[in-house]
Amino acid sequence: MTEKQLNDLNPYLHGLYAPVRDEVSADKLEVVGEIPRDLHGGYFRNGPNPATAPKGMHHWFDGDGMIHGVWFENGEARYRNRYVQTEDLKANGAAPLGDTVLGGIFEPSRDAAGRSVHYKDTANTDLVYHNGQLLALWYISGQPVAVDAATLETIGAENFSGKLPGNISAHSKTDPKTGELVFFDYAVYEPKMWTGTVSAQGALTQFQEIDLPGPRLPHDMGMTENYVILHDLPVVFSEQAIKNRLWQIHVADQPTRFGVVPRKGPNLHQGPKWFEFPTCYVYHVINAWEECDEVVMAACRMVPNGFEPDPQYGPYAPMVDVLALRAQPFVWRMNMKTGEGREEQIDDALSEFPVVNNDWAGRKTRYSYHVVFDDCIPQRFSALLKYDLTTGASTRHEFPAGVYGSEPAFAPRIDAKGEDDGYLISFTADHDGKSEAHIIDAQNMTAPPLARVKLPQRVPLGFHGVWAAGV
Repeated sequence: MTEKQLNDLNPYLHGLYAPVRDEVSADKLEVVGEIPRDLHGGYFRNGPNPATAPKGMHHWFDGDGMIHGVWFENGEARYRNRYVQTEDLKANGAAPLGDTVLGGIFEPSRDAAGRSVHYKDTANTDLVYHNGQLLALWYISGQPVAVDAATLETIGAENFSGKLPGNISAHSKTDPKTGELVFFDYAVYEPKMWTGTVSAQGALTQFQEIDLPGPRLPHDMGMTENYVILHDLPVVFSEQAIKNRLWQIHVADQPTRFGVVPRKGPNLHQGPKWFEFPTCYVYHVINAWEECDEVVMAACRMVPNGFEPDPQYGPYAPMVDVLALRAQPFVWRMNMKTGEGREEQIDDALSEFPVVNNDWAGRKTRYSYHVVFDDCIPQRFSALLKYDLTTGASTRHEFPAGVYGSEPAFAPRIDAKGEDDGYLISFTADHDGKSEAHIIDAQNMTAPPLARVKLPQRVPLGFHGVWAAGV
């Protein structure tokens, strides 16, 4: 099979997911409706966008990172998109069909001189806003890449004045009260995980290593005011995969474990207190907080998607099936005095990619906002859900038929009076190649968008986003 024939079978290289190669800047964008005057800042979303035509088998997660941003001020909007200039992208030089330093996850892992990663590091997964700049992060744990929040130009790999011992994984957190970056790192083929803290000014202030029973593949973490919650999940590499350094995973017959680790105070380096729960996998945490003696984590717990691998995708059928994420919101309560753990289901509806008002991150939140997957195998979001985490009640915002959203970000209105006093921002894409940024009143989810900002080019469906106020 030729490379073109192989690529033609990969749905994540076409249609709503097809990469855009142009880096565009546009001011004074056309608006349907009215941008609220009390909305000031930027919404940024990361995602995979191959800079060159893939060679061989290509996983959606292997695409080069590209950030799309829209800025709002005084009722106007502007747009930019830029590649994240990682070391691997620069090594490739974006030359047609050039070879990267490291390959994607369909290939055996390799080593590169001076690098503690085994696959092409794309910084394509997540974004956090810390110390006045964006950090682009990668899900297998790689070099954080600093990006200018006003221009999206890459500043460079961030190692915090040379003090970062290893890497940082996607879904590390920023503490809204202290300005700290709380992160985790993990070894792909070794039984090790790490967690650390970087001050609001960019200084590494603490770092500790956590031993595990074997190599693990965590995707997210929890953060409260005083703790980090690390994930020891039963999706693992087989012994053969570890021996041959292949990306071949399976569900092990072992419980799910969450490790609660102090992030400050006299017990800082005492290590995790582990809590066992029924076997499950968690991609994305909603939020975490403390209630009396309990550390509480809300997250989306994966359930079987009910689909069979579709032969129309040829060798990509297993990948497409795994990417058809389905999950339900749950809460896990971990009593630090008694050691008791309890699992509670919030709702049986399916939703994923949860976000909260990040001004409440690490503290008890009442509301969270999730995407609803369209009922098909390819990953696309047809609606948003707003959950009341105390009651399980939800309200729904539907995108128009044939229009699909991105993970939203919550943007508090200037001088907000409460947790949900603000807006949800989401990029949309349709089958005609058009994209918009939708501004939704978070207190009136069922209403049409307050504004639809027309973008100068299509924004491919992608991964995670963040709001940065006042940039």
